[in-house]
Amino acid sequence: MRCCYITFGCKVNTCETAGMQRLMESYGFETASADSTADIAIINSCTVTASGDKRVSNAIRRLRQSKPDIIIVLTGCYPQAFPEKAESLTGADIIIGTKDRMRLPALTKEFLADRQRKSAVSAYGSGDSFECLDWENSPKNTRAFLKIQDGCNSFCSYCIIPYARGRCRSMLLPELRECAGRLVSSGHREIVLCGINLAFYGAETGHTLLDAVTACADAGAERVRLGSLEPERITEELLRGLAAVPEFCPQFHLSLQSGSDSVLKRMNRKYTSGEYEDICRLVRRYFPHCAITTDIMTGFPGETEDEFHESLAFAERIAFARMHVFRYSARPGTKAACMDGQVTESVKSKRAEMLQSLDEKLRISFHKSLENHVVPVLFECEKDDGFHTGHAPCGTVIKIPEKNIKKSLRKSIFYVRIKESDAAGCYGDIDDGSFANQI
Repeated sequence: MRCCYITFGCKVNTCETAGMQRLMESYGFETASADSTADIAIINSCTVTASGDKRVSNAIRRLRQSKPDIIIVLTGCYPQAFPEKAESLTGADIIIGTKDRMRLPALTKEFLADRQRKSAVSAYGSGDSFECLDWENSPKNTRAFLKIQDGCNSFCSYCIIPYARGRCRSMLLPELRECAGRLVSSGHREIVLCGINLAFYGAETGHTLLDAVTACADAGAERVRLGSLEPERITEELLRGLAAVPEFCPQFHLSLQSGSDSVLKRMNRKYTSGEYEDICRLVRRYFPHCAITTDIMTGFPGETEDEFHESLAFAERIAFARMHVFRYSARPGTKAACMDGQVTESVKSKRAEMLQSLDEKLRISFHKSLENHVVPVLFECEKDDGFHTGHAPCGTVIKIPEKNIKKSLRKSIFYVRIKESDAAGCYGDIDDGSFANQI
């Protein structure tokens, strides 16, 4: 039997899909190159927004129409958060949430034997441990994503994730070292650590992100990068420790959501704008040439013009290297969905355009600050519109004209002298060793 895999949502879901693929292969299920050649389709869902649920439903419907006999497995956050809605979907043969996915091969074999619909969505409890699927990334890739944390305890008023993922729990350090070692052995030069609420890694075991980064470096990773972080867990002790790890990449994606204190309070975020700004100053003290990136939302219920412009001004003051701008979307099942003062779509769009315009301005400014410096670049693409392309430690895209270097640079690290930049990234040539401004 051949399985295809369809993934919606975040990098954590991508990691978990890779884990499910490896798990199914270990039980004799082959991987299909496309859904057209598959006997089984495993859909890993996202439920951050209601529109995400709709995309999942549409994918199931299209599959069932194009291949009536295909076995459809629905897994992920949607059935975990809304099991009754998932059960009502016509088309899914096997339903399992974000928990107990080690049961997937057995459930599939049971269905093959009796052709009776299977549902195995079990609720999370306080004593749940981290489910360590055997994560695997394609050896073709230069960087590998490693999920080391799951769950969230924050209960932001707009977010369904604590209901879809349970409480915070972490991969144990021995398992982390083993996974990182395998990734390095298979040819990955960079490891990106990710999680649902990554900053809380090790909170229940007395460990921190520094322990996780150090474990990856000790396993042989030449670069270690962090995924999205909640700012309130960033301490001076953590930053001091990370600054002492040469392999650590100074890119900090600190989720902001809003620069207005009154909006942050309604969101049930755990910091004020002033505390966030202090954290950014601290980060830049230990990493002067780092990139601080963020997520920022507009149109949260009750957001006034004054609150929006307060948030806009705050983002400009912080001078983010990049902002992921998105409009608030009511997520049924959350407190925010029932709040008064829902903002119209036209107002959300106008405000989002203003934030996106600021994002481009700030990106150009950050990339400009890298000009006339030399940065180590890990190259990932052999050819990309006539360029060799890779990333600097701060995460910025760096390109070298292919005409200047004919050989492949993929999976190699070279120092690059940056000559010019634009909103998309920076451009330069391999340094001959004579340039002094290395960062």
